[in-house]
Amino acid sequence: MGIVLNQSLKNTVITYLGFGIGAINTLYLYPVFLGATYYAVTNYILSAANVIMPLFAIGMQNTLVKFYSQCKTEEERGRFLSFTVLFPFLLCIPIGIIGLFFFDDLVYFVSKKNPVVQTFIWLIPFTGLCMAYFEIFYAWARVHMHSVFGNFIKEVGLRLFSLFAIVGVYFNWISIVDFVYVTSGIYFLALIVTMLYAFKIKRPNFQFYIPANVKDILEYTFYIILSGSVANLLLDGDKLMLNQYLVIENIAYYSVATYIALVISVPSRAMHQIVYPITAKLMHENKYEELNALYKKTSINLQIVGGFVMLCIFVNISQLYEIVPKEYSGGIIVVFMIGLSKYFDLILGNNNAIIFNSKYYRTVLFLGLFLVLITIVLNRIFIPLYGIMGCAFATLLSITLYSLAKLLFVVKRMHLYPFTKETVTSLIVTAVLFLAFYFWEFPLYPLIGIALKSIILTAVYLYVNYKLVISKEINDIIDKMLLKFKLRS
Repeated sequence: MGIVLNQSLKNTVITYLGFGIGAINTLYLYPVFLGATYYAVTNYILSAANVIMPLFAIGMQNTLVKFYSQCKTEEERGRFLSFTVLFPFLLCIPIGIIGLFFFDDLVYFVSKKNPVVQTFIWLIPFTGLCMAYFEIFYAWARVHMHSVFGNFIKEVGLRLFSLFAIVGVYFNWISIVDFVYVTSGIYFLALIVTMLYAFKIKRPNFQFYIPANVKDILEYTFYIILSGSVANLLLDGDKLMLNQYLVIENIAYYSVATYIALVISVPSRAMHQIVYPITAKLMHENKYEELNALYKKTSINLQIVGGFVMLCIFVNISQLYEIVPKEYSGGIIVVFMIGLSKYFDLILGNNNAIIFNSKYYRTVLFLGLFLVLITIVLNRIFIPLYGIMGCAFATLLSITLYSLAKLLFVVKRMHLYPFTKETVTSLIVTAVLFLAFYFWEFPLYPLIGIALKSIILTAVYLYVNYKLVISKEINDIIDKMLLKFKLRS
């Protein structure tokens, strides 16, 4: 097995493991042991830190990956590594000075609705800086073909240490307030461990050096900052907006709902790791017929897998919310709206890979900035009117508009189209099974009821999709499994 396939497989397993630990934390431990207020405070700090992280990193984590291979000698590589570490730090100094100058105004702005945030405000830039340098040192390891350890720290390590911290709250080893500080400390620990691992792979020899192609580097970095800022604002900006209009407990209710909905997008991660380089290769070789076929395959396969995950969540959502405190139950509608937005983005297949490997990627980045502005405006309108449901509706509307814009862009500019008649068939199957399974449940303990209903749903979903041959690739996988277990001759 080659190193790329080997590490991709390990990273996929790690991602699912981390998501499972995160689900335990998010759905049960945090709501029960932290309470809504400090769960929300912790989530707000991490969301705000994630939003400003691209500014602190100056896009160097992506720049390092793109330009490292262009360095011809070992000396050039060492100098370039030094540049990617030291340059963001130098730019963080004026950012920090500006932040200190406007500190009182910033504190008033973010804490006017929720004064409890004021105590922890300094944790936001600290955690954001830790996140930024973690990504830079993780990229340092990745360019030397060592991606698994950093991914383990990011996906599993952070969540596992958070689990240990919440256990500490349960046994009164630390207080709930201490937990907020410990959470930031965990990100600092992740940075230190990843930095030492990166230095072990490639011993540093720090010297400030400006590369000869600095103009190209800075131009690329500018677009990466835009791209990272747009992505992180779309992921966490809604929680920042909630803090400005509602009492902070609503962030906790919203966070549980969005985490559940985000499970729908997990299947796309594994496929994109494989499809992204294939897409780049086909575009480079101008094989647009093969690219169009790949576009259709990724769309229908992700639609089937993502549709199954979405169905399992939607038909079990009422019982799922029985295991979290009652005050969180208002998030059920949020799960539906955020889930539908993720599902629509999912069925666009490798749309993003096509766009970002084309000459039009700059246009789409500015389109993303326009989307952020729309999202902010929609949140300002709907959050005061409908609370967290208004926030979810604003997210659903803005992401749907963005996905439609990307779809139309690829269709009109590149004459590629992801949908087939099987797309409609899959939508009908998903809708019918939702109506068939949603309105009843087993009168048992929630987790047992969820398991039983999911088993029945899985059997029906697989049978219907197999018989209708909605995806030839998925049918081939099922046939191989049936042969392997000798269920078919």
